[in-house]
Amino acid sequence: MSKCELFKLEHSPTLNTVIMVEETLKNSNESVITIAELKRKLPKQINHNTLKVILDYLEKSNKIAVSLRGLTWIHNTNSTLRKAISRGLEL
Repeated sequence: MSKCELFKLEHSPTLNTVIMVEETLKNSNESVITIAELKRKLPKQINHNTLKVILDYLEKSNKIAVSLRGLTWIHNTNSTLRKAISRGLEL
């Protein structure tokens, strides 16, 4: 096992941890939240590297947007909005 694989195994988040971070971001009153603020709002403490893995996953799955100012929840499950976007014209 390489050192890189070992590192990944040490910080693999559980499903409950991923869901906890998702719910905290989704239910945040702020439109943009920093990682430090997110850590304070989480109901349980989380390893920084594990949090980075979760945030990377959420960004790649288009659930959050990451900017210089912080993180923003962007995932929308509204089926009407999804249909409008799929039928819309690109400008």
